[in-house]
Amino acid sequence: MNSPFVLTSSIPTNNANANNVTSQSDTLANLGLAVKDLFHVAGLPTAAGNPDWLATHTLPTQTNSTVEKLLLAGAVFKGKTITDEMAYSLHGQNKHYAPLVNPVAPAHIAGGSSSGSAVAVSAHLADIGLGTDTGGSIRVPASYQGLWGLRTTHGAVPCDNMVALAPSFDTVGWMTRDLDTLIKVSQVVIDKQTQTSLTGQAGLTLQQQHGENNTDLATLKFGVAKQLFHSVAHASQCFKWIEQLSKRTAQNTVNPVALDAEELQTAATFRILQGAEIWQQHGSWISEQKPDIADDIMLRLNWCKTITQEDIHQAKQQQQVVIDYINALFNDIDVLVIPTTPGVAPRCDADETTLANDRNTLLALTAIAGLAGLPQLHLPLFTLHNAPCGLSIVGKKGSDLALLSLAQELVK
Repeated sequence: MNSPFVLTSSIPTNNANANNVTSQSDTLANLGLAVKDLFHVAGLPTAAGNPDWLATHTLPTQTNSTVEKLLLAGAVFKGKTITDEMAYSLHGQNKHYAPLVNPVAPAHIAGGSSSGSAVAVSAHLADIGLGTDTGGSIRVPASYQGLWGLRTTHGAVPCDNMVALAPSFDTVGWMTRDLDTLIKVSQVVIDKQTQTSLTGQAGLTLQQQHGENNTDLATLKFGVAKQLFHSVAHASQCFKWIEQLSKRTAQNTVNPVALDAEELQTAATFRILQGAEIWQQHGSWISEQKPDIADDIMLRLNWCKTITQEDIHQAKQQQQVVIDYINALFNDIDVLVIPTTPGVAPRCDADETTLANDRNTLLALTAIAGLAGLPQLHLPLFTLHNAPCGLSIVGKKGSDLALLSLAQELVK
């Protein structure tokens, strides 16, 4: 299998940050950490998936705060991992490196853009896959490789000392093979004082803060985006799981909610707002350096620079429509249940048209939490045609840890 790592060097010991990386706890003792090559680590290069980016940027002198927290909790740095160029894709393909193989479904693509981190975990080369999620880059590879994956509430985890894509949507996230490890990582990284319960009550209970599961399914109201589930390839498995959930909960606490991604224009709205920010972040560098970037990504980047202020204005108005609609849903529910992806990963031999259509369908789903800045947890529950897939639970802002507590109950 081709390596998911772009760099497996040990962290340099001749800088201040590295000298402070001595375990302050054993929470993550001996757990291998794979770091997406967007996060700065002092003394190590950051390439953002592109050799020209590497050649035109200086060596980082500071380390991203999440990386530091994980190392201080005992995680063992395994290396920096391949990402789609500039993190601007969902397919896990980068022409500058040998093709990544999806360890659990070799005939299918790995998913991205946190592709290398996901593959490192799936292949048991690491236990924690640290990545970013702007438009689905944690959730998609987690779904395609049968991993647990958390996209955090926007702003809940600082995006310091790293390469940005679209700051209004960029989040830090992580993937693991099991839920317990995902929870341990989350407890280390997420500031518990910023968290809320799934019912919207300010602050977590002491038990939740310490990771103890006290979630009572009978007290929660689940909203199932039934229309979205009807459109996915693994619909029958999803509906069977939802039916079982209904049997485990109080009467009338699992109900369908109206959520039409096409009517809300989630994909188009997200695409415009993300694209405008990408060009704001990187347009000057692209224009000046003319980097060697894959044709499909370059096509999207060239489109980004054509986005007008009127386009942005209209998209922001539609984003507010989406936010208001989702907030209204959460007036009546505590947890939103949606598909993570339209099904299993596309096959490795899929043509460009198939991949482009897949990306658009993916964005319609991933943009729901993205536009509203909400936490989303992927549950790797199913397989279809010998490839993994699953579904997601979405909570209100700041309910990241509560979602994890709920997941512990759901998988019992």
